[in-house]
Amino acid sequence: MFKLLATPPERGLSERRRIRMASGASQQQRKVAAGVLGTLALIAAACASGPTSVAPAPSTASAAVDFNPQPYENIKDGGILRVPGSVIEQGNPFHADANLPAHRLWFWYNADAITYSPTGEVQYNPDYFSDVQVGVVGGNQKVTIRINPKATFNDGTPIDYRALEATWRASNGSNKDFFAGDIVPYSRITSVHAGQDDKEAVIEFTGVDTAWSALFTTFLHPKAAADPATFNQAYLGNVQPDWGAGPYTVTRYDAKVGDITFERNTKWWGKKGKLDKRIVVGLDYQASINAFRNGELDYITASAADQLRQISAVPGTEVRKGGSPFQSYLFLNSKSPLLADLVVRKAVLESIDRRQIVSIYLQGLDYQEPLPGSALLYSFQHGYQDNVSQVIKFDPEGAKKDLDDAGWKVGADGIREKDGKRLELGYTLFGDDPLGKAAAGAFTKQLEPIGVKLTAKPTAASDFDSVVSGRKFDVFLSGNRSADPFGARYLDTFYGSTSNQNLSGAGTPELDAKIKAVSEIADPEAQIEKANEVEREGLALCGFVPLHSGPSIYGVSQGLANVGATIFGTPLPETVGWQK
Repeated sequence: MFKLLATPPERGLSERRRIRMASGASQQQRKVAAGVLGTLALIAAACASGPTSVAPAPSTASAAVDFNPQPYENIKDGGILRVPGSVIEQGNPFHADANLPAHRLWFWYNADAITYSPTGEVQYNPDYFSDVQVGVVGGNQKVTIRINPKATFNDGTPIDYRALEATWRASNGSNKDFFAGDIVPYSRITSVHAGQDDKEAVIEFTGVDTAWSALFTTFLHPKAAADPATFNQAYLGNVQPDWGAGPYTVTRYDAKVGDITFERNTKWWGKKGKLDKRIVVGLDYQASINAFRNGELDYITASAADQLRQISAVPGTEVRKGGSPFQSYLFLNSKSPLLADLVVRKAVLESIDRRQIVSIYLQGLDYQEPLPGSALLYSFQHGYQDNVSQVIKFDPEGAKKDLDDAGWKVGADGIREKDGKRLELGYTLFGDDPLGKAAAGAFTKQLEPIGVKLTAKPTAASDFDSVVSGRKFDVFLSGNRSADPFGARYLDTFYGSTSNQNLSGAGTPELDAKIKAVSEIADPEAQIEKANEVEREGLALCGFVPLHSGPSIYGVSQGLANVGATIFGTPLPETVGWQK
């Protein structure tokens, strides 16, 4: 559907209540503290000696998968799956403020009409879309979807063309009061209407959109898009089970701590979910690891070597490791007073030694990858180009000269000043992740030599949505996970000046016009080629820089099927469970 925002590590960062710990918890906490100190010591040494020396990286990142794929017939009936979770502020995935945890919550109690294989092939779910026909007439694309006659929302409303129409109207930008996140591709749809009957939806486009499937992987209940207030507020700290559909529904939700219980949906018309329950427990990350070690969770992720060691030692645990369609970025707020100056933004990004940051995150994981060169495509995808290296160089000396020429003079304490303003920036640090703290320390050290003071501002992970949506930051690190393989369609997300999802806010009307032109290219090869060209122009605005992807690492209880590193793959909820 779109790129999905997440705080790093990709999953599990929240300031939440802690569950009961076993008697060994204090010892475990000492191990964690030792790991943090060791990482910080490594950073201090690296920063003192300049760029970190690392082994040559491979030419592409890993595209490996590891999730124990099993057909429906190989999954046991029954059982409970216990997983960590976090508080969801905006639960509407079509809203610009929705993040990755919100998408995952939605996936378990709403329609999953279109999914993708690990390598990105489109998969239509016949329980929703029983037939799909795509054609081009007079240069314009028409998609005709036959909706399963049994498909019904939990409140009894038939799922028909009106659901797709409501989703399009809320997302196409015609009414700016709908704070939608993916406007440009929806704006190319001219109409959504009934075909032979209400159970046939006809979607008509201006031109051709080969990535159209990403627009309707799921959809809204028409009531959820009835007006902007409902669209923007109905899912704020809330779930709407009556507006959902699927093999599971929400039977318990505690918005304050993030606890959610999913149980089989008695109104579901397709194959029943294999699990009796999926219980999500809102925990901060270290509490999640402790809970997994104590046998209170069946699933956990790891993003650091110390975390991997902790979960690997748990009896009955299988570690699954693969590639990741995830990428972290250093964002600069172009709307903040000091960073409104392109010269300052460029100097900051040219002083970031990305290889050193990557070495922090990948230390001890036995994994290497090239520095990411694009926010649109991953290095393992066809059409990928390293656009970053052509635009943003690691050049601290050049950064100093640019700041000198722009009138930023070095003060007695080494911090630059201009027009009575000191070049002091805040680094918003979310949550309690040790690697996040380590990276903040590295960024601070890297900017000192050019006369920029960067001060870490610890912030609860629960404030993530409000900080991002209100653009209440100077600098911060976050990331996106791709929910589909169509990278070229995300130009507006990262570089559009009016995009609600452009976190840096950097953009120009001229670049907007070029982004729109890319969206209108019908040939996928030509579109990707042009998208790379336009991305280089977007990167030159210095609103952000990609940092790393890293591996996807999961610790799961043995026998858990269809869970793990899937790249673009999305096993349907009814297929998740315990292998026979």
